[in-house]
Amino acid sequence: MCQKLKYVSPSRPLCSLTKNVPIFVCTMAYPTVPCPLHVFEPRYRLMLRRCMDTGTRKFGMCINDPQKGFVDHGCMLTIRSVHFLPDGRSVVDTIGGKRFRVLTRGMMDGYSTANIEHLGDTRVEDCEELEKLQELHDAVYEQARDWFQNLKIHFHDQILQHFGPMPEREADIQATPNGPACCWWLLAVLPIDPRYQLSVLSMTSLKERLVKIQHILTYLQSIPNN
Repeated sequence: MCQKLKYVSPSRPLCSLTKNVPIFVCTMAYPTVPCPLHVFEPRYRLMLRRCMDTGTRKFGMCINDPQKGFVDHGCMLTIRSVHFLPDGRSVVDTIGGKRFRVLTRGMMDGYSTANIEHLGDTRVEDCEELEKLQELHDAVYEQARDWFQNLKIHFHDQILQHFGPMPEREADIQATPNGPACCWWLLAVLPIDPRYQLSVLSMTSLKERLVKIQHILTYLQSIPNN
């Protein structure tokens, strides 16, 4: 069901950690993964300047939803640098941070806003379960490294240029609420539908996320000359 947009007065705070968060409706973004942007629409140029002027340097990224305007889950982006062009456009270097779920939607001066809650993985405390999770992670990591190393050279180089090298294996797979960075790097580079990527982004179980990625890798490796 379509949710009615709520208009927010410009006199209210532009952004806090979870209230009235500016939402850029464009592409998938992931924790720890760079997300370069070319900002040219006037509404997003305004949004970007406000993020810089207020010092937050953060906004949410979601993909489009025909009924709601944007989907229910997304990723916060932190602005690392901005190159403003003479005509008002800008090239923005951002990197993914916390994941979030949209609670309510709003609008401010043409761009979307949202009240959100941050998402984090459910920690595994049982020693036996954690050991199995570590084994699954290690198996998926090795499978992913094998897939990446065996890509055709032009695909391999394109990924390196846009996303950088595959993250190193992490000693503590539960060190952060988002889990291992390699999962998000893989989700960004694997050739899969954004809606499928979104379903994995919204998961709060590292085990489920690893299993999904494992299934994708197994399928891709079964295709001749992949």
